[in-house]
Amino acid sequence: MSRLAGKAALILGAAGKDNLGQVMARAFAREGARVMIAGRSEAPLAELAEEMGCDYALCDITSRRDVEALVERTKERLGRIDVAVQATGWGLIAPFLETSEEDLDRITTLQFKGPFQFFQALVRAMDHGGSIINISSATATIMLDDHAAYMGTKAGIDHVIRCIANEFGARGIRANSISPGLMVTPMTQHAAHTPGVIDAFTKEYPLGRIGTSEDIAEAAIWLASDACFMTGENLQVNGGLTLRRNPTRAEIGAHVVKATKSAA
Repeated sequence: MSRLAGKAALILGAAGKDNLGQVMARAFAREGARVMIAGRSEAPLAELAEEMGCDYALCDITSRRDVEALVERTKERLGRIDVAVQATGWGLIAPFLETSEEDLDRITTLQFKGPFQFFQALVRAMDHGGSIINISSATATIMLDDHAAYMGTKAGIDHVIRCIANEFGARGIRANSISPGLMVTPMTQHAAHTPGVIDAFTKEYPLGRIGTSEDIAEAAIWLASDACFMTGENLQVNGGLTLRRNPTRAEIGAHVVKATKSAA
């Protein structure tokens, strides 16, 4: 039986070909949901919308006007919003003392202020309750070198999710985060395809492999479904990574050197 039959779902962050947002969109549709996809780049959105037979909209999460217009358009097209996924992000890598004010402003707007305003618009629009799903990161809980601004903003919006769950649960609104570890996605493919990098991370995963977008999509389907009696939580869908740790910068470098020498 389709787990999301009859549900209207909005996925923001689906404007990269085969990125996590697109994988989730396809998975939601297979489970019976009517889907609206959104993001900043029209070409990949239009291509996926044609494939799926769904609507799409352009939206820059850093613009309050854009997110409010997106929520209004989605409700107009789908009739209601039962599920909304926030899957945007920027993998900023910068040592703490070298993180510029410009980068700090940019990532705060993209990963904290933008999602905050998106969630405000959603709460106002969810007349019949619903499920808000935020894609976070295992690094909001455990350390990873040179990611302080990324980690801090992800952790901050996770706490906002808890606030939404607490304040609006009486209206039937559930709000949860999902925290992946390292995955091979369009955002991480350069690093992931560097010889040695995957090996450096894999040894820290109790289940013996890094995650996939499909793993996250499956968790999101459950959070979106009526079977879910959970709110205000952060699902660590990362193969047990948070039981251990991410490799250090030095350990990653050593694995890369070893793999490069072996390939020579």
